[in-house]
Amino acid sequence: MNSMKNQIECCFCCRDKACLVSTTVNRNIIVMRQNVKMPTILFIVFMLIEIPLFAQTNWPIFRGNQQLTGFANTDLPAQPKLLFSFPTGDDIKSSPVVAENTIFCGSSDGNLYAIDFSGKLKWKFNAGNVIEAPPLYLNGSVIVGSMDGWFFRLDAKTGKQIWKYKTDNQIVGSANFIKSRSLYKLAVGSYDYNLHGVGFEKGDSLWRYESDNFINGAPAIYKGNAVFGGCDGFIHVVSMETGKAVKKVKLDTYVASSPVVEGDLLYVGDYEGRFFAVNLAEGKIQWTYDNQEKNLPFIASPVLGGNFLVIGNEDRELYCIRKNDGSLAWKIRLSDRINASSVICKNKVVSVTMDGMIYIHELSTGKQIWSYEIGSPVVGSPAVYGNKLIIGAVDGRIYVFG
Repeated sequence: MNSMKNQIECCFCCRDKACLVSTTVNRNIIVMRQNVKMPTILFIVFMLIEIPLFAQTNWPIFRGNQQLTGFANTDLPAQPKLLFSFPTGDDIKSSPVVAENTIFCGSSDGNLYAIDFSGKLKWKFNAGNVIEAPPLYLNGSVIVGSMDGWFFRLDAKTGKQIWKYKTDNQIVGSANFIKSRSLYKLAVGSYDYNLHGVGFEKGDSLWRYESDNFINGAPAIYKGNAVFGGCDGFIHVVSMETGKAVKKVKLDTYVASSPVVEGDLLYVGDYEGRFFAVNLAEGKIQWTYDNQEKNLPFIASPVLGGNFLVIGNEDRELYCIRKNDGSLAWKIRLSDRINASSVICKNKVVSVTMDGMIYIHELSTGKQIWSYEIGSPVVGSPAVYGNKLIIGAVDGRIYVFG
């Protein structure tokens, strides 16, 4: 009975819009000596081709890169101005992505929109059902899932469908990918309990990995593996090559959001208001931040900037946590619940709330720098493109600030 209750609550409450790759390189420098053995060379080559390089100004995936850090090494204006807004036909719960000077965003009217930075529509694609999942831009294509379980690949220039793949329940999270042996491989979660491995070229099923409950967020990429938290209360580490489990780490309660990965550590919040650092190499929890006074859910995903992790909560607090030990650096009470994931632009944290407020705080101190009232709830994560912010709202409009 309790299991069914958890599944029902997760289905209706977990709405982090999980939803491309930053050029950040792992700090662990590999030095190759003359006597390096062939397996080591092959491993190094695999690690290098796992993360293709994109222009730093692009934000082609949910949270900006394959590790879902939410960080952009760019300067925002001191006082951003609204440049334009673009109306869609219904509310927006998807998170926008940006590539090749084009904004891609889904809407509850069933369309995926491509608009340019003059606010003009380039094309729209009708998926036949609500799109809450963030799209993914990859190699000239846009990949996105819909609420009736279809997973589409479209031509990014025209919006023409290239293929579609069917899961057995709704898709609300972004896909992620690796490039292995010159081939792209996609991973996307579904409410059919499965993480699906899908071929980029043909949309064919490569494998299915079954968890024990809904998969709400996006998987992050870690050493050739897809890593995600599920509504079954586990962190799953799944090989992108085989679809087999590499590790499972128990967190006890379900995870509504997407993780951040840096090095061997994964960071994520759960539905009881705890925030974890998980050592993926060792398969164990490294530390836990737990506000004993409250146990409201973390629906948002964390953002990582330098030594700090920032995440909003249903309790209206924006928490800044030190990544080395899980201690609290600061917390700020905002005007309403925080379901959308924050982003960091150098030393500025951008957050949005369920009453339609946009805030910018100083990362090191939590001091408020700027705010703006949209007036409509925001549940999707902002995108960053150069010195511009792109935000979708429940009033059905895509807002662009710069």
